[in-house]
Amino acid sequence: MMGTVAFAEVQTPVGPFVLAVTEVGLAATGWGARTHPGERLSDLTAVDDPGRTAFAVAELNAYFAGDLRTFETPIDWRLTSGSRRQVLKTLHGIPYGTAVTYGELAERSGSRVPARGIGSIMGSNPIPIVVPCHRVVAGNGLGGFSGGEGVETKRWLLTHEGYLQPTLLDL
Repeated sequence: MMGTVAFAEVQTPVGPFVLAVTEVGLAATGWGARTHPGERLSDLTAVDDPGRTAFAVAELNAYFAGDLRTFETPIDWRLTSGSRRQVLKTLHGIPYGTAVTYGELAERSGSRVPARGIGSIMGSNPIPIVVPCHRVVAGNGLGGFSGGEGVETKRWLLTHEGYLQPTLLDL
C-alpha cells in the first residue's frame, strides 16, 4: 500500500484526540500521543498537510461543541476487512443520540459475528467517535469501552449526545 497520511490533534473534553487522514479519508483516530494511530499506518509516508485534516478537525470540534450530529468526513476503511468492516460500516450508520446492543449490531450487520465478537470489534475500532463504538451498549448496562478513560469516556459521550441523562456528578 503506497500513499501518505497527515495527522492532526484535537483537544477535546475527553482528552487529546489524534486523527490520521489519507488521500482517501479518515483512516484512524485515537486518544493520546500523536503517534498512536500512525502505528497502524506505518506503510504510509507522513506528511505535514493541515489542509487535508482541516475538515475532519472542524467536524470533531463541532461535534464536541454540540453543533454536529452526523459526520460527513470521508472514511478510508483500509484498516478493516471482512466481517469487521461489515460491522463497522453498519455501526457508522447508528444515529447520534441512540444506541444499540452488541446483539442488535450483530443482527443488523448480517455478519454472523456473535455479540461477544462484536465487543472485540468495538475494542479494535480504528476510528472511534466518527465510527461510534460508544453507541454500542450491553443488554444490561453500558458495557466496556477501550478509548480515553474507558467506561467514563463512554458515559461522557453518551451523555453529551443525550442518550444518557446527566448525573449529579455531571452538574
